[in-house]
Amino acid sequence: MSKTAPAKIAPGPTGSADDSLSRIAGIDWRISDRLVDYDAAVAAMEQRAAAIRVGEAPELIWLLQHPPLYTGGTSADPADLFNPAGLPVYRSGRGGQYTYHGPGQRVVYVLLDLKKRGADVRRFVTDLEEWIIATLWRFNLRGVVRPDRVGVWIERDGGREEKIAAIGIRIRRWVSYHGLAINLDPDLAYFDGIVPCGIHEHGVTSFAALGLTTSMAELDGELQNCFLEKFNT
Repeated sequence: MSKTAPAKIAPGPTGSADDSLSRIAGIDWRISDRLVDYDAAVAAMEQRAAAIRVGEAPELIWLLQHPPLYTGGTSADPADLFNPAGLPVYRSGRGGQYTYHGPGQRVVYVLLDLKKRGADVRRFVTDLEEWIIATLWRFNLRGVVRPDRVGVWIERDGGREEKIAAIGIRIRRWVSYHGLAINLDPDLAYFDGIVPCGIHEHGVTSFAALGLTTSMAELDGELQNCFLEKFNT
């Protein structure tokens, strides 16, 4: 597959002038080096999704990190948030339950027009899982999915499985937003304050916990490569 060279674009309402900006195969890619406030990110996504919906803006993949916080999706059980340790807690319109976001975790907000991609929500979630799995494989990590659990998992010794990537999306009038989070090197102790994604019997892991010293830039590069192979072939 031939790949389209990135074109630089001007800063827009979804990020600051300090963000790294490019356009590849008609999709804007934005990388925020600063920590992005959660409420500000949601407001920016809402604005951009509305513009995509009426054809006033290209689709967007936004890569960022949040300051330490918890979010609860539309299925979150209040009993699963038992030790927030003073961190802010946000109710989120995305699917799913409680999760943690913080430095060292790559959050990928995926604002895509699903009408261009078959208008099939189940297929879209599968495509996101396969995108993550392909990216992990570039670092010799074998990610797996399970029919009763959303996200991507790593099999450990003794049959234990630990989540390395979470998925929580929202779709409004066939435009997706929110997205996925991959644990590169976050402080995993914060996951002890919640039941991550409502799953008691399995744990959480990261690249660092698995012995990999991968940089965020390396992860971003492979996310982009694998996205182009998965979504633009």
